[in-house]
Amino acid sequence: MSTDPFNALLTINLDALAQNYTHLCQRAEGAVVAPVVKADAYGLGAAQVARRLWAEGARSFFVARISEGEALRQGLGTRRPATVYVLDGAPTGSAPRLLASNLTPVLNSLAQISEWAGLGRSRPEPLKAAIQIDTGMNRLGLRLEEAQSLVQSIDALKGLDIDLVISHLACASEPDHPANAEQAARFKAAMALFPEAKASLANSGGVFLGPDYHHDLVRPGISLYGGGPFGEPHPDLACVAALTAPILQIRQVRPGESIGYGASFTATHPMRIAILAAGYADGVLRSFGPMGTVWFDGTRRKVLGRLSMDMIAMELDDTSTVKPGDQVELLGPNMPLDLAASASGTIAYECLVRLAPRLERTYQGQAD
Repeated sequence: MSTDPFNALLTINLDALAQNYTHLCQRAEGAVVAPVVKADAYGLGAAQVARRLWAEGARSFFVARISEGEALRQGLGTRRPATVYVLDGAPTGSAPRLLASNLTPVLNSLAQISEWAGLGRSRPEPLKAAIQIDTGMNRLGLRLEEAQSLVQSIDALKGLDIDLVISHLACASEPDHPANAEQAARFKAAMALFPEAKASLANSGGVFLGPDYHHDLVRPGISLYGGGPFGEPHPDLACVAALTAPILQIRQVRPGESIGYGASFTATHPMRIAILAAGYADGVLRSFGPMGTVWFDGTRRKVLGRLSMDMIAMELDDTSTVKPGDQVELLGPNMPLDLAASASGTIAYECLVRLAPRLERTYQGQAD
């Protein structure tokens, strides 16, 4: 139950999450599916999400920051053993923290490799690590020539157990982009340098690009949470996050009157509108206003004027039976994540991670 009947509510459907995980496993055709749960599982709660995915069979997870890995270890608890990879790797001075929480760094530079290997050489057993090779993203990772020099060095990898080599696709959301095939070819050259390690290239989009991108392990993120792999809704992916907001007030607007800040919308005819209890303080992007629609009473309704911090104006027709407290869907089965993102001029990822702490959250389905 909501503690405040006029709060916007975020409902996370863990059964839908499990359904998406199962579909991605089928798409991966035998490759391990390792969920990406960075940024608090894209704003949906890393502990709850990871516990449910662990129950569905996931045993490897990816986070971005060490602090996220530490929190995930606590959220999973000791009875759910898993490999937790940290995409930031092992920044200077971080090795003891990684070791203390049994986190596996994705090593991104020669300096990180040296730091983690140095600690490994001081211990009875080598330390597990992944290595990232940059195949065209120019973000994190060794250049291919650096990796070639690395494996030719007798001592550089002593103290390390390299169990995974990864790279990241820059254009996987555009399936026909030539960069995808170029990166796949470069990655095969990188894989050859580490023949004993598992290989991982595919993010959500890469999973849907086909088996040439799957290798041993895939790392889906947005598609686990209901976002399409190519920036539009996908029929095989279920809605995980639903955002609803109650109506605060119903108003009559006369011709010539404006709605909201900046008077950006002016009525040309008598209008009936509803004011919703949600705004950019709840994580609804301010840019959603001009093109946005919401779902109410079986149809999509236009958003009118600019969003406020706490309120949104919605168009009503004269036949709608409506009262304060009625719920309006801003995200959900009838308002897919990708459509809301497109209306906001952004991507599904940002729509999720911007969802604000002020939102009341509730979970459907068992976490484990």
